[in-house]
Amino acid sequence: MLGNALIGLREGLEASLVVSILVAFLVRTDRRRELPKVWFGVGVAIAVSVGVTLALTLSQQALTFEAQEALGGSLSIIAVGFVTWMIFWMRRVGRTIATELEGGLEKAIAMGSVAVVVMAALAVGREGLETAVFFFAAAQAAGETTGPLIGFLLGIAVAVVLAYLIYRGAVKLNLGKFFTVTGILLIFVAAGILAYGVHDLQEAGILPGLNTLAFDVSAVIPADSWYGTLLKGVFNFSPQTTVLEAVVWVLYVAIVLTLFVRKPRRREAPSPGGSATGSSTDAADTRA
Repeated sequence: MLGNALIGLREGLEASLVVSILVAFLVRTDRRRELPKVWFGVGVAIAVSVGVTLALTLSQQALTFEAQEALGGSLSIIAVGFVTWMIFWMRRVGRTIATELEGGLEKAIAMGSVAVVVMAALAVGREGLETAVFFFAAAQAAGETTGPLIGFLLGIAVAVVLAYLIYRGAVKLNLGKFFTVTGILLIFVAAGILAYGVHDLQEAGILPGLNTLAFDVSAVIPADSWYGTLLKGVFNFSPQTTVLEAVVWVLYVAIVLTLFVRKPRRREAPSPGGSATGSSTDAADTRA
């Protein structure tokens, strides 16, 4: 539940902020007549995301055990790729996303009603599709219980409330710190899902080493204990972990976490009296 609540909170807040930016832009520029088109596009994005989740669930139920494991493992790895890209993308464009969205909406309005609907649907749909695949993979890793869905819906609900309060000016949230902290936590969640995906592929016979364990601490951390369930739900920790799972988990965390916490290198702007080898683009990048 906790891991999926984090997914819902993070992804839900991103999508909600996108909607808030679009709505605020239309209200500020006195173009409220475009609001129904934006909301229709948001509704389309939500419907498609829910449809993808249902389609993945129904498709898996119709498969054999080996095919289910192969599909689940593949989707887990794809979901980890999505969330990893999303974490770094948000860190890179977080300061300019409002400008980009407002510019895109301005162009869409000039093109017509359909363009506004499509623009809103794509802006929110990107987050929705990532969320659908990642939630499906996380729910499979957590097991067949209602906990993942409840946690995910709670996270979404909190995200929507936070976005509304931010929009109304009732809450001031340091989004930079928020996305940094949740990004770090999501890296560990993603590492667990990646390890689970590897285990699925091992059970499907696609990857070797299913019976080669790195450790077995089931006597110390029973899978059905409250702390075992907590570790399983948040980090997808398994008391019986294969060598390949452990290696993949460690490598992912070591590489991705290092790259994420490392401050991006910034090029120095050319001095007023110096050469213009950096060009105005470099100066703009530095100011950003």
